Amino acid sequence: MNKIISEHIIKVHNIFKEKKITLSIAESCTGGLISHYITSFPGSSEFFVAGLVVYSAEMKKKILRIPSRIIENFGVVSSQTAIEMADRIRKLTSTDFSVSTTGNLGPDVLEGKERGLIYIAVSRKNHTSVKEHKFKGNRQQNKEKAALKALEFLIETVSS
Repeated sequence: MNKIISEHIIKVHNIFKEKKITLSIAESCTGGLISHYITSFPGSSEFFVAGLVVYSAEMKKKILRIPSRIIENFGVVSSQTAIEMADRIRKLTSTDFSVSTTGNLGPDVLEGKERGLIYIAVSRKNHTSVKEHKFKGNRQQNKEKAALKALEFLIETVSS
């Protein structure tokens, strides 16, 4: 784990503990990496409630109950799906905040969307924000960049 990621994780830990707020995560393209990062440091059980990897479209619909029309109309690689994932994991776990990731790590085009296209959403009561990113690395690099950007977006949202 590199220094920047460690610093972000420590910052997440500190903010969530200080504010006494809770976190849940719904991951697709990051495959549990954000949850892994959060739990790599002691004390995460004070604020981290749940991390769920919903990799397939079917599990997004079945576990998170994302409406079929969202996935059919916009695809799994979309801002709409990222928003639904974040909203639904937060409500499912009754947490104060949640973060979600969905995208195409590569190497091929998926749903007509290029490799490296990632959507990250952060949800809190009454508001969900989403960001689009386009990474140019290989699968592993894109996965790590997406996890880092998710931590940054979470810090930014919780701190505002």
